[in-house]
Amino acid sequence: MDNEIQGRAAHVAAIREKAEAEMKEIGVDEAFISKLVETFYGRVLAHPELGPVFDARLSGRWPEHMDRMKSFWSAVAFRSGAYGGKPVQAHLGVANMTPDLFPKWLSLFSSTLDDVAPTPEAKDWFMATAERIAKSLTLSLFYNPALDDPTKKTG
Repeated sequence: MDNEIQGRAAHVAAIREKAEAEMKEIGVDEAFISKLVETFYGRVLAHPELGPVFDARLSGRWPEHMDRMKSFWSAVAFRSGAYGGKPVQAHLGVANMTPDLFPKWLSLFSSTLDDVAPTPEAKDWFMATAERIAKSLTLSLFYNPALDDPTKKTG
């Protein structure tokens, strides 16, 4: 049992070390993640459609949200396991959230990366990750398998 636990710990450490090396190679560090999150959410607040949805949910709690998003992106990039949130549950019941906001979120994220990413590879990595997250959240929050039931389709 101890060997199994030690083997698991070594495996996790190797994953983290590899992620850290990959991120360093494309210019990603904690300072970049902080800048990305700060810049992006500043733009979210100013966005005519995204801003009201986010601010209604986070009013009075923006500093905590910013810290949470920095922790999230850091954990994802560096495979640290430090983020313990539940993104789907956090987005359930958000007033005025619709599936069509996700492409707008992604577009704003992309333009933010254009302005702050240290390398094209960093932009590519963060965009691919954001696209997976947006797809996952969209499916989790809005997908209804019954609507895809071929026996219920007309026409």
